[in-house]
Amino acid sequence: MAPRCSVIFGDEFTRHDLGWHDENSRRLTRAMECIPPHFSVRPVEEATYDDLARVHHPRHIRMIEELCGYGGRRYLDMDTYITEDSYQVALYAAGSAIAATRLALEGEHCFALVRPPGHHAEPDRAMGFCLFNNAAVAAAWALEQVDRVAIVDWDLHHGNGTQKIFYQSDRVLFCSIHQQNVFPWSGWIDEIGEGRGRGLTLNAPLSAGGGIGDYALIFSEVFADALSHFHPDVVIVSAGQDPLDDDPKGSMRLSPEDFGLLAAIIRDASPGPLALVLEGGYGPSLGDAIAQILAVLKEGRSPEMPETPPRESTKRVARLLKRVMI
Repeated sequence: MAPRCSVIFGDEFTRHDLGWHDENSRRLTRAMECIPPHFSVRPVEEATYDDLARVHHPRHIRMIEELCGYGGRRYLDMDTYITEDSYQVALYAAGSAIAATRLALEGEHCFALVRPPGHHAEPDRAMGFCLFNNAAVAAAWALEQVDRVAIVDWDLHHGNGTQKIFYQSDRVLFCSIHQQNVFPWSGWIDEIGEGRGRGLTLNAPLSAGGGIGDYALIFSEVFADALSHFHPDVVIVSAGQDPLDDDPKGSMRLSPEDFGLLAAIIRDASPGPLALVLEGGYGPSLGDAIAQILAVLKEGRSPEMPETPPRESTKRVARLLKRVMI
């Protein structure tokens, strides 16, 4: 019998918005239209200052709060904006990521459909549309309940913030697959962690044009093996669906159904239900991909592995990563 499955969503997430910006509220409301009728939708939850402070410097938290308190709209960098509501909405995003992780620990798959996204946010820096690092905040909360946490990031872009936060930790396994040579221009194979965390960061940078054959190889032969050896108590997925072939941000070639397969591979390699936290995804089929993920998790299905073979460049990435795996 498959575990329970739910999403977290609320209209609160639409209040952080610039209509002309790629990271706007419409991407989330359109995605919600694809959620099956009568699917369990849980309310948003709010993070506390202490929740944020487990991974972010106090001065960064205060800066976001104070700048939003001035009112109006402003850019923190070329890509990342705030409005008068953004601090409160970011608290909801981080708190809902914690809630999804708590539900996973209680035996329920949960997808937190939140915004703004988080995986680029570093301890003292907002960047790449991200204000606070939702997945990292949730992982740090979980580490006060359990011993080990794994984070799998399948967003098109490398989760530089998440990597930086846990780079020296031996309690967090971080696995990221991403398109190489795009923002934030990090996440190379030789970035494997430092000190006690050495070998617990696995980066799979793929060349443009990668399809499900490439992703399935990395997930089944690298990430799944790493999860099996690490024995995490919970797995958090930084679920950005911008590797879709209709997404304007990159050059990957995944279909909505492919994300169901990736979720199934991680599910089958993990000890319990998954906590998923929305990151990127800006194309028209974002909602379809989320629906495929939820269907696989709710029904307990295991989609067939692809017939499309991986490229030679991806096979090389897999071979190199196996040398540094825990």
